[in-house]
Amino acid sequence: MGGGGVADLVARARDGQPRAVARLITLVENEAPELREVMARLAPHTGHAYVVGLTGAPGVGKSTTTSALISAFRRAGDRVGVLAVDPSSPFSGGALLGDRVRMVEHVSDPGVYIRSMATRGHLGGLAWAAPQAVRVLDAAGCDVVLVETVGVGQSEVDIAGQADTTAVLVAPGMGDGVQAAKAGILEVGDVFVVNKADRDGADATVRELNHMLGLGAPRGPGDWRPPVVKAVAARGEGVDEVVAALGRHRGWLTDRGELGARRTRRAAREIEAIAVTALRRRMAGVADGRRLAALAERVAEGGTDPYAAADELLAGLTGGGSAAGRGR
Repeated sequence: MGGGGVADLVARARDGQPRAVARLITLVENEAPELREVMARLAPHTGHAYVVGLTGAPGVGKSTTTSALISAFRRAGDRVGVLAVDPSSPFSGGALLGDRVRMVEHVSDPGVYIRSMATRGHLGGLAWAAPQAVRVLDAAGCDVVLVETVGVGQSEVDIAGQADTTAVLVAPGMGDGVQAAKAGILEVGDVFVVNKADRDGADATVRELNHMLGLGAPRGPGDWRPPVVKAVAARGEGVDEVVAALGRHRGWLTDRGELGARRTRRAAREIEAIAVTALRRRMAGVADGRRLAALAERVAEGGTDPYAAADELLAGLTGGGSAAGRGR
């Protein structure tokens, strides 16, 4: 694809043409050579979308909740992009699978764009691929971008790094409160949603979450305290309250100047992921691979230490630089 082709593709995506948006996200997934030019052309048109991360254990109703949120934001007149990210499965890219078929009702709506995306195979993983796909949806005119993850292990924490606001979904009777504490989700959640709140134990789950949130780091006057909201997304109950909680957090972020700070931190992580990916690729080259193997052998034999070896490897890769002090 030549420069003119990229310019045309970006222009069509900016006009909201679904096929052009799909093609750009495919370039992200495939780490295509054109991606550098694509991102350069998209950059002036980004920074407008409100990015909401949705995570939680399988079975809590994330996709049902996402579908209900799409409807709520559309009623408010917002254009909505959905990025359903699966950091582990190599099979979900570009397809709506499993519970995500619940979102199919929105596919014919020109104000909604839904994409499933697998990040397995990316050296940078979620940190590398997701923000670039979000940037495509942002530049394509989405007012709100919902990033939903499978919510298993580290991906739950990772999603918080991709969002302006992170909503954590739990369900009664699943021990999610305890699991959230173990996984560190309490620290990254901005809004907690007890979904399937028509089940027994919903009020107990709310109390448990509020209790554990109260045991966290002390909050000063004006600090954000994550609310716990009950919902039955399958029936649309409580969804307006969830949207209101998201809106309050967005307002707090803006008033405190934290929205820009979060986005700057997100950009820093993205830059780092791209740089690390480039270094890894260079190390995978034949000559650099042999250099790494030789250095590893010297370290294993006690001929040098790992920091000195890292300095030598970086010097060969970049023409300078030092790893001294890293990790200390």
